[in-house]
This record gives sequence, C-alpha cells and structure tokens, in this order.
Amino acid sequence: MGKTNYDMIHTIPMLDLAETRWVQVRDGDPGALVLFNRHYSKKFYKDGRVPTRFVGPGERLVLRTADGLALFVWRKFLDDSGQIGVNCAAFRNEGPELSSTLIREAEQWAWSTWPGVRLYTYVNPSKIQSNNPGYCFKVAGWRVCGTTKINQLTILEKHHSDNMNTRGNLNQRLK
Repeated sequence: MGKTNYDMIHTIPMLDLAETRWVQVRDGDPGALVLFNRHYSKKFYKDGRVPTRFVGPGERLVLRTADGLALFVWRKFLDDSGQIGVNCAAFRNEGPELSSTLIREAEQWAWSTWPGVRLYTYVNPSKIQSNNPGYCFKVAGWRVCGTTKINQLTILEKHHSDNMNTRGNLNQRLK
C-alpha cells in the first residue's frame, strides 16, 4: 500500500528514539521525582503530604536521561487556559547536555506518541534567572505565542511542521 498525499506532506524524518539521551519512566520514578522536586513549578501541600507521583491527570510521557541528570514531562489534558496540544509540564536539566538538544530529542518522543500534535509550554519569568525566558526552547525552534491572563506566564509553542525548518537549520549548522 502506497503513501497518501497526507503521509508524504506530514512525514518528517525523526530520530531513532533509541539514539536519544532519554529513557521513558513511570510517573513516580524515584530519579525523576528527585529532579521534579527541584523544579520551580513543584507545589508543596500545606498539610505536609509528600506525593510519590507528580504529573497530574491526563495522558503523560515522563522522560529521564539515563544518567539521571535531566527530566522532561509531556502531558496531554484539558487545559483550563484553553491551550490545545501536548504540554511540556516540566523540563529540568542539571547535566552537561545542551538544553536545546534535549528539548529537540524530547519533541521526537512526543510526536512518536501523539503524531503531528502542537507542543506548548509555560515559562514563569519571575521564577527563573534568565532575562530571556524560554531561551533554550527558542534555540530549539519554539516561538512565543502569548501570555496567560493569570500569573502572566509566557506561552511557547512548536508545531510539527516547524520541525522541518528547525531540522534543516540544525543540519546546515552541523556541516
């Protein structure tokens, strides 16, 4: 059976997931939980409870690097802000790898799980040290698409079709 026009237009060369630095783990993985507990979005319960899971409801994909120095959490859910797509709920890199490289590889995992879907994330400019909120995402080809009404979080997004442009530019820089 041949490829349809849709397949030819929407097929983008992807990394072999086995060649990425990421390994899929479960929500509550002890190594991932340690990293998440240091993420600025970590919420603490007033009653002192210490949860063992951290992603929240909806579909999820939790990635941790094999060396345990980075965490990436994708989440697909009904977002109260009205955003549509798959949300990067947490990203933390404490290792030597470039964050933009880890983001690009995590995108491949997301698009392998939810083909063609829009990816988005929120960055809280008041909680990070950079004067360029979301810089590592921007280097990975993401763009600012707005700000939330509550908390004034910066919204960044990347569409599957943007990956063609980013991959092309990346390949040009590597030559």
